[in-house]
Amino acid sequence: MPSLKQLQVFASLARHGNLGKAAEEVCLSKGAISQALSELERRLGTPLFDRVHPHLRLNDQGRLLQPLAEEIVDRVGDVRHLFDGGGAHVGRLRIGASQTIGNYLLPSLLAEMHETDIAVEIQNTYDLCEMVGHFELDLALVEGCNHRDDLVTSVWHDDEMMVVCAPSNPLATVGRVKPKDLAGCNWIVREEHSGSREQFDHELVPLIEPLGKSLELNALEAVLNAVENDLGLTFVSRLAVRHRLRETKLVQLDLGRTFSRQLSLVWHKRKFHNALMRSFIERLGNLDSYPE
Repeated sequence: MPSLKQLQVFASLARHGNLGKAAEEVCLSKGAISQALSELERRLGTPLFDRVHPHLRLNDQGRLLQPLAEEIVDRVGDVRHLFDGGGAHVGRLRIGASQTIGNYLLPSLLAEMHETDIAVEIQNTYDLCEMVGHFELDLALVEGCNHRDDLVTSVWHDDEMMVVCAPSNPLATVGRVKPKDLAGCNWIVREEHSGSREQFDHELVPLIEPLGKSLELNALEAVLNAVENDLGLTFVSRLAVRHRLRETKLVQLDLGRTFSRQLSLVWHKRKFHNALMRSFIERLGNLDSYPE
């Protein structure tokens, strides 16, 4: 029967694929990590990783064990923290957030929820779903579509996309803008696999083709700074530009229609919801309003 320490070592190695990172997470030496893994594989009678120096990659047997090991470690952690903390939820939650959410919504949400011991990874929706699928994150808040069948998607907030430009752009004073008026305009766009880029490609591009020149940037702040400098238009969440609109650093173009979307929580179907994760999801759902 595997020991708890061996399962902790395995779960950490499965997430990181690296002896050094696993050793740091579980507070053991690399030698002790290697020994624990070897003993676990001996007890189970099968290798759990393919050794591709300097990385360890889960094989089919390892992928079968990973969700079970994660659940056992989390359940034991729930019991330990319940009594160590006098009933309080103690520990660290690993969450991901896409750039719009992570930069412009999550900090205020965490302040309202009084959450502090959280590790946050900010990436685009595609990369976050991959990380959740490999148990590198407990859950993620995303703005795009989940592409993985092994993840659960739960809608938690509405959002709106809009076209914005610099005040110096000729379109800023036109009033109602028809989609055909945007044909040939230059655009500042996010990278592929971001939620904003997906919606731009699927909903807006068919209305405004042909496009002019495009500048692709993988950081939302860089996109907005480029638009402020009148390098082009962009299609962006109201959450990201609300302050710039108030300060007239950017101007919303009135296309006579609304581009709505939904922000979602995603987690692995086989992920055990420990006390921290249950508490976070519950408090997120119970917020009466979201910061403006």
